Amino acid sequence: MRKIIHVDCDCFYAAVEMRDDPSLRHRPIAVGGDPGRRGVISTCNYPAREYGVHSAMASAYAKRLCPELIILPHRIHYYKQVSQQIRRIFLQYTDQIEPLSLDEAFLDVSTQPHFQGSATRMAEAIRKQVKSQVGITVSAGVAPNKFVAKIASDWNKPDGLCVIPPPQLDDFVKALPVEKLHGVGKVTCARLHNLGIRTCNDIRQYNRFEFVERVGSFGEHLYRLAHGIDERPVQPRTDRKSLSVEHTYAEDLPDLNSCQAKFPELCQQLQGRLQNLKQHNQIKKAFVKLKFSDFTSTTMECGVREPSLSIYKTLCNDAFKRKNMPVRLLGVGVRFIEADSAPPSQISFEFS
Repeated sequence: MRKIIHVDCDCFYAAVEMRDDPSLRHRPIAVGGDPGRRGVISTCNYPAREYGVHSAMASAYAKRLCPELIILPHRIHYYKQVSQQIRRIFLQYTDQIEPLSLDEAFLDVSTQPHFQGSATRMAEAIRKQVKSQVGITVSAGVAPNKFVAKIASDWNKPDGLCVIPPPQLDDFVKALPVEKLHGVGKVTCARLHNLGIRTCNDIRQYNRFEFVERVGSFGEHLYRLAHGIDERPVQPRTDRKSLSVEHTYAEDLPDLNSCQAKFPELCQQLQGRLQNLKQHNQIKKAFVKLKFSDFTSTTMECGVREPSLSIYKTLCNDAFKRKNMPVRLLGVGVRFIEADSAPPSQISFEFS
């Protein structure tokens, strides 16, 4: 039985800004783009969330919800430095660390001797050290696998700890809404609800073959999660998983042709970033990202070793058909072989 800790910083970018300027602590703040230039919120603190502000929201709309909202510009390089400081704390407990982003990571402490091998006490110690040494709070989830540990870390936010020991795992998973399952977006969720399936326990009422027949190939993955099965190991990563460039346009691109016209410049920027990349990972996939005027996003990708402009345009064509409406953001990117290890069954192309 593994011992997995998922650590997630509480409103990370905003927390760093409040740490550096304590006068911001009790005021609604966000980190994001300029409202006057169609910027988007990256994260916000809890006072801002009380007004309904959240990440991925248009900055202009966030200001309408909360006129007093202070929107600070990104300091990505600085946030990376803070993230590295937190990672050094993790390394005091294990070198089996899988970062998911700057502000969250999985830790496998199954064989670690600290605190007589207690994952709960290790998680408590990590949280205390981050608070005292870095000056921000983190929430943590402790469980026998990654799937449940990640859900648990969100259970008592902010500044919380949730432990799901093996004897409680089954009851905890049975009560989970299907929305909590990895890969379940709005489309799959609606499909499950139409079948009368709202919790993992509802999925368990089916036998595996019947469920997969009703839901499709993705059903195998969901069926295993609904039974609390997640055998994915914590995979330490030192290499970049992907590389991309994206741009939000001052005015929506009205049709497919106007989108296609932007790809030469985007691909040139991507090529420049690839040339400057220190690592030389082989490319496995090319992808495009579209964010439509209604703020829904979609991603389309294909397996290819040498992406070309024509490939990106083809992907854009297929992605655009999903909504056929004006586009506010375009992105192009690649995924690398060494880091792209997620099982195909966990890849979802739903709108988010």
